[in-house]
Amino acid sequence: MSVSVYPGSFDPVTLGHIDIIRRSAKMTDKLIVGVLNNNSKRSLFTVDERVEMLKEVTKDMENVMIKSFDGLLVDFAKECGANAIIRGLRAITDFDYELQMAQTNRALYDGVDTIFIPTSIEYSFLSSTTVKEVASFGGDISKFVAPYVEKKLREKYNN
Repeated sequence: MSVSVYPGSFDPVTLGHIDIIRRSAKMTDKLIVGVLNNNSKRSLFTVDERVEMLKEVTKDMENVMIKSFDGLLVDFAKECGANAIIRGLRAITDFDYELQMAQTNRALYDGVDTIFIPTSIEYSFLSSTTVKEVASFGGDISKFVAPYVEKKLREKYNN
């Protein structure tokens, strides 16, 4: 059985993330979306809120599981029995960083490889940071996030 991990902070989960989840779920028997609990990073949503949003937007995907983690990604991948890490690439600038991380992860744990998936063109500009900025000013984010996530963002920003 192939098991893959798609890690991220997902603060919040965007349509670009969901696109990568849907596409990678077709390539593996089990996809575990790992929600990073990074205490050094200030998040808008708690890790539990991010897990809840991901569960809601992936509820129709039978082979997708949502779990939170902290610490090293390779330790989480080992714990999950994963043989692959999925990473989405928006632009060539992402590749330099992601390649370095993939090589580091491989050096730390040779039982896992990284699979890079280019983001669909309609989401190539999209980031959680951009979504939060637009939402904070009351802008239209309906083209960037699922309706459930839009509702949660509106509640956070009281708009």
